[in-house]
Amino acid sequence: MLEPMMLSKEIKMKLATATMFVAIASVCLTTGALASPEKGLEIAIEADNRDKGFGDSISKMTMILMDKYGQSTERAIRNKTFEGVNEGDKSLVIFDSPGDVRGTAFLSHTKKADSDDQWLYLPALKRVKRIASSNKAGPFMGSEFSYEDIASQEVEKYTYNYLRDENLNGIDCFVVEYDPVDPKSGYTRQLVWMDKAEYRVHKIDFYDRKNTLLKTLFYEDYQQHLGKYWRSNRLVMTNHQTGKKTELLFADWKLQTGMTERDFEKTALKRTR
Repeated sequence: MLEPMMLSKEIKMKLATATMFVAIASVCLTTGALASPEKGLEIAIEADNRDKGFGDSISKMTMILMDKYGQSTERAIRNKTFEGVNEGDKSLVIFDSPGDVRGTAFLSHTKKADSDDQWLYLPALKRVKRIASSNKAGPFMGSEFSYEDIASQEVEKYTYNYLRDENLNGIDCFVVEYDPVDPKSGYTRQLVWMDKAEYRVHKIDFYDRKNTLLKTLFYEDYQQHLGKYWRSNRLVMTNHQTGKKTELLFADWKLQTGMTERDFEKTALKRTR
């Protein structure tokens, strides 16, 4: 075997060049220099297309609020969604328990480009309160989810950047950066892990306005409905800056129940039971 000092200048130059290319490739993968906005948008559109046609849905939801000490409280909720056509989806969330929130209802009309229309009905005051667009980053009913998080995520609300492929807990995923178009968003960006097989979201990292990791959301226990539409039965949002956590447990999913847009009008808030 030749000693290193006996290698020719030509061989040394080739080795140096190869080492340089390996280093550059490593940096590119780490920094996202191989990123592709076009591929990111294609992935987002494909995910959106795969969920089109569900019509409407009803589910029961348990919201578990956990503080940094592990103490928790639970809320029983009914969740209704109506698929948008020209605009985004409409959703209605009704709180059934405990007593201090019973009868509270939240209605959201998601827009594809403009700010969403959102209202909160407070039974104690017997009035409907509009959620200002400047407050969309605020916590929803004391949870780690913001008003922005619980609106439907329309393709037009973000610009995209495919960063890399990555294995997440044994699942082959795309990793795509979502950058909110709305300047009033509570986030600078989101990193989304979406599986390649069914284009389902499995993890989202949320970065605050200082571009610091704020929260992480995991989607678990997916179930398919009507042979096509996937819904996660467990969502876990962890706030890294406060140590608090919110868990959403879904059950009794029903799709294509025959609801209409009238069921999601602003006047429907006061009719909720």
